[in-house]
Amino acid sequence: MLPHKEIILRLILAAVLGAIVGLERERKNWTAGMRTHMMVCLGSSLMMMVSSFGFADVLNTDHVTLDPSRIAAQVVSGIGFLGAGTIILLRQGIVRGLTTASGLWTVAGVGLACGGGMYFAASITTVFALVILWALQPIEKRLVQRYTQRTLKLTLQDTVNPMQLLDEWFNMEEIKIANFSYHKASNETTVELKFDEKGADNIMKALETIKDHSAIKDISWSK
Repeated sequence: MLPHKEIILRLILAAVLGAIVGLERERKNWTAGMRTHMMVCLGSSLMMMVSSFGFADVLNTDHVTLDPSRIAAQVVSGIGFLGAGTIILLRQGIVRGLTTASGLWTVAGVGLACGGGMYFAASITTVFALVILWALQPIEKRLVQRYTQRTLKLTLQDTVNPMQLLDEWFNMEEIKIANFSYHKASNETTVELKFDEKGADNIMKALETIKDHSAIKDISWSK
């Protein structure tokens, strides 16, 4: 059986490391913040200690063996249900909360490491998690922006030919359209265009030229 001081040490370390990761999520106002990460990490630490040392009296019986990994395996798989609650589907193709869910899954592992007495592994994993969540974010944004397609949505009067207008507007600025779709309703036509990021400056110039055109009812530009 673990000494009381060792139990307290493992639980405190798990709570502190979970709080450190949770603070990074709290900074961005996510639902799973500091307290949620602390609870996951603390609970995982307790479960690991229960798995490893909670059945000492039973082990004194003949022909009884113990596999301490069985509860740890259940924690790793079971934390997925909690992580799923942080994932939000905003609209088709856009999902938010995956990073927070992965953070919860990671702090569960940190808690298990604390409960198993692997203090260095728990601490260095927390450092790596902070580097991934915080320090690498600006680099990720720059890389994503280089390859992200921008969307332009135009609402036109139904009396105009959208293909003719698009050829007239965008060929003069030498803009390459990556994807194109349009939907014709009873009194208007909605055109959706996707462009590569590198042509964004030319797109803005073209918008300045066409924004007052009589055929345009509405312009929506996502950057």
